[in-house]
Amino acid sequence: MDPINIRRVTVALDGSPYADHALSFAIDIAKRYSASLDVLAVAPMVPLYLSSTEPWAPTEMPEGEIRFYQGLVDSGVARAKSEGLPEVTGVCLEGHVVDEIVTYLESHPTDLLVLGSRGLSTAKRLLLGSISDAVTHHVGCPVLVVRGLAPGVKPPMGPMPPSAG
Repeated sequence: MDPINIRRVTVALDGSPYADHALSFAIDIAKRYSASLDVLAVAPMVPLYLSSTEPWAPTEMPEGEIRFYQGLVDSGVARAKSEGLPEVTGVCLEGHVVDEIVTYLESHPTDLLVLGSRGLSTAKRLLLGSISDAVTHHVGCPVLVVRGLAPGVKPPMGPMPPSAG
């Protein structure tokens, strides 16, 4: 069996504690393999439904939303660098979360994608959809879905960011 060679790790963040836990995994893996790390966040485009002839039109992204997701990227990059990773990049995109992640990975191939998962029940996953499930089925690289939270971290009680999956 050939040794596993991980040169580039990408982690997708959404502001949830689950994504924060995934960032910890991504940093650890990147350090162990001396890999570069890409920190990615997608400010979700909320569709505006019109008439039956035009199914939806993108709305303008509120500046606060963009700043929120850019802040996630900036803090993820800073954390990775503070933990000793020398090669860290960050990117904040806007659009449909799954499509943007898949498109990004097509143009920036990675050896491992790391995502957090909220652990939705089957009913909630069918009703709400799951970013981690959808991405896992559409990317061409190994995906590590980090379930659960770090020890001592409680699940959020309020609403999650819209892209949390």
